[in-house]
Amino acid sequence: MAEGDGGSDQRQNEEIEAMAAIYGEEWCVIDDCAKIFCIRISDDIDDPKWTLCLQVMLPNEYPGTAPPIYQLNAPWLQGQERADLSNSLEEIYIENIGESILYLWVEKIRDVLIQKSQMTEPVPDVKKKTEEEDIECEDDLILACQPENPVKALDFDVSENRTEIEELPPIDHGIPITDRRSTFQAHLAPVVCPKQVKMVLAKLYENKKIASATHNIYAYRIYCEDKQTFLQDCEDDGETAAGGRLLHLMEILNVRNVMVVVSRWYGGILLGPDRFKHINNCARNILVEKNYTSSPEESSKTLGKNKKVRKDKKRSEH
Repeated sequence: MAEGDGGSDQRQNEEIEAMAAIYGEEWCVIDDCAKIFCIRISDDIDDPKWTLCLQVMLPNEYPGTAPPIYQLNAPWLQGQERADLSNSLEEIYIENIGESILYLWVEKIRDVLIQKSQMTEPVPDVKKKTEEEDIECEDDLILACQPENPVKALDFDVSENRTEIEELPPIDHGIPITDRRSTFQAHLAPVVCPKQVKMVLAKLYENKKIASATHNIYAYRIYCEDKQTFLQDCEDDGETAAGGRLLHLMEILNVRNVMVVVSRWYGGILLGPDRFKHINNCARNILVEKNYTSSPEESSKTLGKNKKVRKDKKRSEH
């Protein structure tokens, strides 16, 4: 296999894992070897009025020099409406050549379905929830799902003085995921300079439970307003390629000024590729919970305009 193909293959695998983590049951593998996937998209997950299936096949040259081959399946999608949606997807590809675009495509389609729902039917009464949302934190969680360090919220002025912000940011802990005796837990902190990244890591390692984890994988993205670029980096901490996959998820979700650490406590049973799924799911859950995920429109604009990425050379060794 040519070197370029290997790079594309790795980027495709990272995107596939990220999409599976983001969309869960909506994402379906049709043929893993041929890289054919299907995603069921609706205007409202709980009460869908309009649904469409997007089937994609990823050629070897994607995302470098070729787009995904796609098919839009919905009985109601015909004529001009189909042509308009296809044009929108192709425009997204042209604006983001070389980038991973499946997330942008899915969210564009969802936007179209939401607009169609609002135009074709009056807005229904909001259903009153009859069940309590399942957000209980069980007593046996490894760490309480709340900030470990109740320092006052920092006033993040993302301007010229931001590099001088050297207070320890608040750290939040996600709900653990356990599978076959391995446990995964994400920790999140807002960061605006590399020094804060080191401070957060040092604070987390003060916790004996976290310090004893088999791996503490992390990634961060800091947006530099003045240079219109991202300063970002990641660390596998012995879990090969896990940091890169985590950073790829953060890129697709277009998060900024945040770091995520995922701790894994190994339970003695090998999980294979499932471990990457759990790492991404932990990370995505806490990013969504803390409102770091942006709208697809912003993602598209940012991917198009801010492709420059500066990697932080100062990596922490653990």
